[in-house]
Amino acid sequence: MNLYALSLLSEMNIKEYMQGVGRQARAASRRLAMASTAEKNAALLHIANAIRREKAALVAANAEDLAAARAAGLESAMIDRLTLTEKGVESMAEGVEQVAKLPDPIGEMTDIKFRPSGIQVGKMRVPLGVIGIIYEARPNVTADAAALCLKSGNAAILRGGSEAIRSNRAIAALVQEGLQAAGLPAECVQVIDTTDRAAVGELITMREFVDVIVPRGGKGLIARLLAESRVPMIQHLDGNCHVYLEEEADPNKALKIVENAKTQRYGTCNTAESLLVDRSVAAMLLPPIAHMLTTKGVEIRGCAETCALVQAAVPATEADYYTEFLAPIISVKVVSGIDEAIAHINQYSSHHTEAIVTDNHPKAMRFLREVDSASVMINASTRFADGFEYGLGAEIGISTDKIHARGPVGLEGLTSQKWVVLGDGHVRG
Repeated sequence: MNLYALSLLSEMNIKEYMQGVGRQARAASRRLAMASTAEKNAALLHIANAIRREKAALVAANAEDLAAARAAGLESAMIDRLTLTEKGVESMAEGVEQVAKLPDPIGEMTDIKFRPSGIQVGKMRVPLGVIGIIYEARPNVTADAAALCLKSGNAAILRGGSEAIRSNRAIAALVQEGLQAAGLPAECVQVIDTTDRAAVGELITMREFVDVIVPRGGKGLIARLLAESRVPMIQHLDGNCHVYLEEEADPNKALKIVENAKTQRYGTCNTAESLLVDRSVAAMLLPPIAHMLTTKGVEIRGCAETCALVQAAVPATEADYYTEFLAPIISVKVVSGIDEAIAHINQYSSHHTEAIVTDNHPKAMRFLREVDSASVMINASTRFADGFEYGLGAEIGISTDKIHARGPVGLEGLTSQKWVVLGDGHVRG
């Protein structure tokens, strides 16, 4: 058999495999939509217990992924996201338990109002159906996504990156064990068991089986999905997050917030990548903040005024202000005031998360209103932009879209609403 025939056979097998996954997910979604809160919570607690029980096995599977990733020369930010420690496994189990404790949104009826005709009209919260989630590295996403989809009554098809295939398989087996222990179909959560990229192409075009795609990955993945997907998406683009030090910023708060926002972790989407400083306080605030950053090994790429105040700074390019570095690099710009700061953020940011440090309440309120991002903060680190920190238990991702869901997407973001009408023999005249 020639190479073309082998390739064609492989494509046919992937298509057949994915169609089977889709059919199973659709059938499982109908059973899950009818599941009681007690059934869903029981499954979640079984999953959390299984994750704890198999902590050592999960870390071992992850160690194999890490060894392969290092041998393949993956960059340090990807290695950081891929790493699963015993502490990380415990956090994963805790996240699943927290989802179990959250109120079940399914079936909730709101806005019930009487109409002049005598009928009552309102809305009921319902599952989306089948959610396809495509993600890179981060094996904890497998558990987080499974838990959120399960609690919100959605079947999930999870397609993790090839770099985490062993970790994801191990976690998925425990998720399916928990589902079956609670009397729910194992197919409520399926992990795609191939690293062939053709599987993604099938997943994002199976409109008959998949209702929503949630991508969690780099720009290359998002660009591909935007071009090829026939299924609606909840997008998460890059995280070029800003901290703005307004002229009435408390110096101690400013230093503490910039340090945490930039240096706690470099490889996350809510890490600050850009720092704006009001010109009237730049000479006071920038030198100690720059010293802190350079001491921690952060490269500063700044405007001309920044370079004049900070000897270690190098000139920033226009592209730097648009960049999500995911590395110990930060762009810095001195601005003339809040108007320029807001304009700069709205132009250069990815509309993920922005923070202002100030003791001026009116300006803080202006910043909240006028900055066009999914999360906007006053006197707090951008690192708080996270489903766990927002009380969502866990998150499926952070949406930079404006339609349906925006910011950290938890249970409510994975549901829709349908209109309900309550009558008692009413007919329209």
